[in-house]
Amino acid sequence: MLYNDYKFFRTILYLYYIPLMIRPAFSTMSIHFKCRSRLYPRSNVERFPVPDEKVPWFVEYKDYKPSTYNSPSIEGKPWADNEIGNPAFKPKWNDVDGNVNRKSYVGLYEIKDGYPLNPVGRTGIVGRGVLGRWGPNHAADPVVTRWKQLNNKEPVLQFIAIKRRDTGEWALPGGMVDPGEKVAATAIREFQEEAMNSIEATEDEKAEWKAKFHRFFSAGVEIYSGYVDDPRNTDNAWMETVAYNFHDESGTIVAALELKAGDDAVGVRWVDITNDLNLYASHKDIVSAVLKRHTDK
Repeated sequence: MLYNDYKFFRTILYLYYIPLMIRPAFSTMSIHFKCRSRLYPRSNVERFPVPDEKVPWFVEYKDYKPSTYNSPSIEGKPWADNEIGNPAFKPKWNDVDGNVNRKSYVGLYEIKDGYPLNPVGRTGIVGRGVLGRWGPNHAADPVVTRWKQLNNKEPVLQFIAIKRRDTGEWALPGGMVDPGEKVAATAIREFQEEAMNSIEATEDEKAEWKAKFHRFFSAGVEIYSGYVDDPRNTDNAWMETVAYNFHDESGTIVAALELKAGDDAVGVRWVDITNDLNLYASHKDIVSAVLKRHTDK
């Protein structure tokens, strides 16, 4: 009886109290959900079912037999890790490994049989999936906001969203941190690539943006850093992000931008921040935190 009580206490601690300490901006989400969907993204590989109570690693799950999936799309890519077991691949887990940051914002993650374990728990699939790195895969998400003025009503906070090419979902215009790149620089680069199509912009256009946006993008405020409930996550590879808010209070800097989808986006627009938003991965949680910051003043 005492042992069962102890197991129950550990489960409650994991599901409700630990998330409040390690993920303060997203305290409403105690375990991951989107990375336990039936099919793994961009494949026909099915995840092994993982009930909520079986997500934590310390909870016994004798029947757990997930499939292994490593997408052919990442094989031989310069930004991707080698397979674990390759003599040439000797990663420094939980550390900065050359230009690759293998530290987690959540804290130290466990290594079992040579493989890093997802710090939140089981996902129903092992391997790397479509992710380039074993362990944490670091991204940056810029939340560019403005006020939409309404006649005789309270203004509404809006943010720039892009429509992802792979899932068709609306999302923040973020992306992966390049080796050796500062996270804030990634956020700015990804915004320009995905929301302004800087890849196809002329040099004159880029010079004009640089002059106009230097001060604006120097004033970003970090909103969140940590684990992301991303559908690409596996038991051994997962997404983490740092989200920054760049706010155009006066409406004279980016508010009147001509938005143009580029890179991995097929659409881009200003979106009202409302309770019924449906966004990719944990992006709604990030956007909600931004709204709270601007309305709780």
